[in-house]
Amino acid sequence: MSDKPVVVYGASGYTGRLICEYLREYNIPFVAAGRDEDKLTDSMTSWVPGIETASYEVVQVEHEVGALTKLFSGASVVLNTVGPFSKFGPEVVEASLAAGVHYTDTTGEQDWVMRCDEEYGSDFAAAGLLLSPGLAQMYTTGEIAAEIALEKPGLDTLDIAVFWGGSPTVASTQTILFNAALSGANYLEQDTYVPFDPDAGHYHLTIPGQHEVALALPWGGTSHPVWYRRDPRVANVKALGGVFNRGLMLAVPQIVAGAIKATEGMGVEEKYAALAATAAQVMGEMPPRENPRVNKSMDSVHASGPLGRAHVVIHGKENYKQTGLLQAYAAYALLQQPPRRVGFASGCQAFGHRELLGQLQGFGLVQAPVVTIG
Repeated sequence: MSDKPVVVYGASGYTGRLICEYLREYNIPFVAAGRDEDKLTDSMTSWVPGIETASYEVVQVEHEVGALTKLFSGASVVLNTVGPFSKFGPEVVEASLAAGVHYTDTTGEQDWVMRCDEEYGSDFAAAGLLLSPGLAQMYTTGEIAAEIALEKPGLDTLDIAVFWGGSPTVASTQTILFNAALSGANYLEQDTYVPFDPDAGHYHLTIPGQHEVALALPWGGTSHPVWYRRDPRVANVKALGGVFNRGLMLAVPQIVAGAIKATEGMGVEEKYAALAATAAQVMGEMPPRENPRVNKSMDSVHASGPLGRAHVVIHGKENYKQTGLLQAYAAYALLQQPPRRVGFASGCQAFGHRELLGQLQGFGLVQAPVVTIG
């Protein structure tokens, strides 16, 4: 049982460390939890700047519902970074519900976001708890841009592009492969999920800020179609993503195709093991701390309706820092007042898009949105 209000599960990972760093800045006591006490202790003392001023404790815990429930009991919020979430998420969500705590995570897996919505959302709502998967730069910054566009009434279609600079972490690399090999990617058309063509290859996009046409992929479908499926303002959502590094983008489909071919005929657990091994070959160690000249983000949203248009662009930096801040702010907000929506909800639905934007700008991680109304 915890006497700290926040538990960061997976605190020794790249994103977990950044969440702890921002929790320290918000002056929030926390538990740094995971499966390896030595790794957790080293991560906190070696990789979290200013940790000596934080109120925290390190706790080793087994990844099973009973042990996690015992740890979460007494806390108010669980911030989960342990993925792939479709494999490791259910135990954490079930333990959060059993312990009566709010749950957020950093997933980029559309199938996991769908499962949270369809399988767990109503139970969390009945308990007055928030279930917010995917609260992360990867898609929340784009959601903020979409919400700004939707401030203009009469728009029902979202065309979203999300781009990143720099290298993915080990966990993000695993997510890319698991998304491609184990689940489909969907967009929203007239409030219905429609699968992307898995053989379509690259999409060519004109994105703000560069003359060269960018290469994009469905990137698992993203979280946006799930978040907006029950939004009466929106009927259609299509999101594509990519990295600014064209060479890396050209290589991604080849890596994915090789991983899929290598795992044909395997059982689910065998596939997970094989894909994890492939991911380790692609990215086997933590990337260096983010460099703002390299680690950039660009979220562009065209919103349209029968008689209206809006375009919103948000340029930012240090993608994983954005995620760390968004997670820490969620905990900070939940410790003071209930979310705007309980049960399954996106970051913007739970906390407000202007509030999240204000935090990102206040910490110098994004520029002011560029808004064009047509």
